[in-house]
Amino acid sequence: TLVQKSGDIIFGGSRGALGLSFQGLEKMGLFSNKISRDELKPGDHIYSWRNAYLYSHHGIYVGDGKVIHFTCGGGLEAGTGTFLDKIIVSSVPNHGGGSSPCLNCGDQSRLDGVISSCLHCFLAGGNLYLYEYGVSRALLMAKPRGGTCTTAASDPPEEALPRAEYLLLHKGFGVYDLLNNNCEDFAIYCKTGLIVLLKHGCSGQANSASAARRAFSWSCAGVLKSVSVGSVARYTLSSSLGVAGFACIALEGYGKYCRARLDADIGVRVDAFKVHVEDLASAIAITQGRSKNEIKDKLIIS
Repeated sequence: TLVQKSGDIIFGGSRGALGLSFQGLEKMGLFSNKISRDELKPGDHIYSWRNAYLYSHHGIYVGDGKVIHFTCGGGLEAGTGTFLDKIIVSSVPNHGGGSSPCLNCGDQSRLDGVISSCLHCFLAGGNLYLYEYGVSRALLMAKPRGGTCTTAASDPPEEALPRAEYLLLHKGFGVYDLLNNNCEDFAIYCKTGLIVLLKHGCSGQANSASAARRAFSWSCAGVLKSVSVGSVARYTLSSSLGVAGFACIALEGYGKYCRARLDADIGVRVDAFKVHVEDLASAIAITQGRSKNEIKDKLIIS
């Protein structure tokens, strides 16, 4: 059985109960890598959780208290066109909007695409976390939530910062899409230069949603005859949406969930390639419906 109470997730069964909380996992370093503002360095991929770890927002810190990030304006950053929008809307960062716009940023609540905000607006009252690169496969699988790390190695700040600044200037990261082209995808691209050719989305949180749905079906197949995608997504959907996916997964399926997350990680995918930032807009525009070889023929890919 599964019981969730006051942020604690308890797995019960014949072998007893194991109590876990997001706060406890964070202290163990298995949930998020919290840092102070004094530890920030230009080129860092940072993020902040919202609304009791429901949702996280990602960006690239560029120095001088500024963050470049990818967003969808009008309060629809985590929009899905479904009932999930009502769950997420309260956790979307306001980017200086509301009755008292930020003196530094102004009212950015209606802006979309790649924007620059002060760190205060980016965090929107949340804590500051550092995304981890080059982690071991074992560590990635040990983390119960996606969207906090990847096995992919990061490029130096001298490469990450120009990518972010170029995309800010040219608005070249395409149209925001919750599962396939979101703020985490943007930050990962800036740090690695990698995109997935046949499916642009590579964010850990979106991949966690997919992995959790599969693990849920594996573990509950003998109990639940049919579970709608929507009902599973209520607990698992994440990317820039971050519902606590692993809370609804029976223990039998958790290992498969972790393995599926690893297989989807951009650091191990064979269909992930480096694309020069000048070619990125074209890459995003032509990926849908094209084979990998067709895309590679049209782009300069290293």
